[in-house]
Amino acid sequence: MYNSLFLKKILFCLLGSLVFFNLPSVTAQKIPKDSLEVLYRISENALYKHQYRNSIESAVTLLREATKSGSYYYQFNAYNLLGMSYEDVKDTARAKKYYKLALERAKTAQNDTLMGWAYNNLGNMYSAEEDNYQTGIDYYNRAIEAVEKFEDSIELLTPFINIAWTYLEFCEFDKAYPYLKKSSELFNNPKDRLTQTQLFNLWGMYHSGKNNEEQAREFFTKSLSIAEKDSLFIEASTAYKQYANFLYKTGDYAEAFKALQKHNKYQDKVFEKEKIKQIEAANAKFEVSEYRRNLELAQKKQLYKDKIIENSRNVVWILIGSAFILLVILVILYRTNKTKKALIEELQQKNQELITAKEEAVRLSNLKTQFFSTVNHELRTPLYGVVGLTSLLLEDKSISKHQEDLKSLKFSADYLLALINDVLQMNKMESNLVKLENMNFNLYDLMSSIVKSFEFTRLQNKNSIHLEIDKNIPKFLRGDSIRISQILMNLTGNAMKFTEDGHIWLIARLVSQEKNKSTVYFEVRDSGSGIPTNKQQEIFEEFSQLRNHNYNYQGTGLGLSIVKRLLQLFDSTIHVASEEGKGSAFSFEITFENGFNISKEKIEEFNLNDGSLVGKRILVVDDNRINRAVTKRILEKKGVVCNEAIDGESAINKIKEEAYDLVLMDINMPNINGLEATRTIRGFNKDLPIIALTAVEIEEMSEQIIASGMNDIIVKPYDIPQFFQTIMKMLQG
Repeated sequence: MYNSLFLKKILFCLLGSLVFFNLPSVTAQKIPKDSLEVLYRISENALYKHQYRNSIESAVTLLREATKSGSYYYQFNAYNLLGMSYEDVKDTARAKKYYKLALERAKTAQNDTLMGWAYNNLGNMYSAEEDNYQTGIDYYNRAIEAVEKFEDSIELLTPFINIAWTYLEFCEFDKAYPYLKKSSELFNNPKDRLTQTQLFNLWGMYHSGKNNEEQAREFFTKSLSIAEKDSLFIEASTAYKQYANFLYKTGDYAEAFKALQKHNKYQDKVFEKEKIKQIEAANAKFEVSEYRRNLELAQKKQLYKDKIIENSRNVVWILIGSAFILLVILVILYRTNKTKKALIEELQQKNQELITAKEEAVRLSNLKTQFFSTVNHELRTPLYGVVGLTSLLLEDKSISKHQEDLKSLKFSADYLLALINDVLQMNKMESNLVKLENMNFNLYDLMSSIVKSFEFTRLQNKNSIHLEIDKNIPKFLRGDSIRISQILMNLTGNAMKFTEDGHIWLIARLVSQEKNKSTVYFEVRDSGSGIPTNKQQEIFEEFSQLRNHNYNYQGTGLGLSIVKRLLQLFDSTIHVASEEGKGSAFSFEITFENGFNISKEKIEEFNLNDGSLVGKRILVVDDNRINRAVTKRILEKKGVVCNEAIDGESAINKIKEEAYDLVLMDINMPNINGLEATRTIRGFNKDLPIIALTAVEIEEMSEQIIASGMNDIIVKPYDIPQFFQTIMKMLQG
């Protein structure tokens, strides 16, 4: 808020301190006025240099001596400087406190000029607060009442300008006008260029708010001319910002952009000084806090000594008492210092132990992450061959008599993959690596696909699965469908595990719907063996398992723990109701945003004709012979012409020699890996579609993969329909 004239008038600087005690009554001899002025100047000069501690000591001394001398004028100045100090270090509560103490001294002195200054400072504090700006304006009006009897227009100009500025800041232009007009009438010093440029800027803000474009432009131009000519950086920065807002409002975007650039230019010049000031203020705040504690102790001691002096009749006894107290203090200080030294040494030792433990924990955490990453890759790579070959053999009608065996093999491979995913999922959640996505999905399709995925297990355990979805639930929702699928898959798998020759229900009901959000209640219920009451909380702990009679379906004991943690990401909780011998029911609620219907074109994008792959030339790059063979056979069944490369170097040479429609590139390979190979290929072929075909988790390397120049990612082992959809999407551009 504007207060530069006020600061010039009373020659105040910024300082800070705390005074919590009533100083002794005036009993000492009068202190010469010149001595008080010297103390005031010392404190003021220290503040200009941001030497807060020196300034505080001088200011507190000034307050003490002014109190002894009975000078309300210098008491006012001391309290006022304390308030300005706390305002500078952003401690507004204490700043207000000391400004009010200064106001009390001004009233006691019956000095209207001092009261005007105090009211103006309080106005500055409150007018900067959006909820209290009217209180600030009330203080400004009191300042006007205090000094309006004087002929000096400078005294009146400051609060009038401050009121006008406050109303303009809060877009109350009509209320600002009379104060702005009065400010212009009071201003009679053309040499005061600082006030003149600020008045012009305020008039520009007023006319801009009233949509008087011509007048606004005129006043902004005058303000900027003076500010730039006189190197008034702060005023130039402020005026250019307001001018840019005005130009933007009138639709002159080009000029608004230029004005904003100049605002930034002057702001940069101001910022260096302000940055130094803020750093010094922050350091000072710490020093003030330390000094405050010392000051409180010193004042207590002084008060104690004063009482002894007033009440004592024998100086000798006072000296003896003081000596005794000093001796006690020295003993206490000695013992305290000795204890403190021992505690510091112990603390240093504990800190070193903590640092060592932290370093070890970080090392173990990194080893754990590296281990899981390696295990993930090393297990997924052979699983890709198992799942891929099994899927191909299942499609071969010539070995139909082995269909059941192959289905069992496929189920075992899928089950092993699920176990790997559970362990890796738990590791990600412990490392806070799981983040929710927000995508459009069809809840019915999602739950139907979950039911289909358990078809083999359902038949094996002779169970019936019932899907119940409330018709009132919007067809499309927005949320993380992958995490919802994981939750329901784990709960359904858990129900399947403890149910034989029974029933399993997947239920979704609409709980409430308001605006664009829907709250859905989910329940997975079974008629299985049930859970004992004393085990119903234990089952959500990691690696916890109940005894299960169904030895065809075991697990890691992570499924329900993963469910609980995933639901925490949705701000939801899992509830369980179970009775031994009668089954169990797991339920939870999640609030989704309502989704939107996917357009026909979008649907067609993911239902491309497999025949479009016939004759396409695809290069399969993988150092694992089995994986290359599996991928090649899957592609050749769709009429694709495949070629192979055993590493990145071989792939680069083949792409240079022959034309391909697409490349499937493994990441981890000897010699030249997939990322390096892709970067090299992009150097001479920027259009060739390259898809990462990798066993590495997407979250671990997705940014590196895309940054290398690859177009998409397929994680092994993959879902074959999704595999072809990704390839066809790339081929059709």
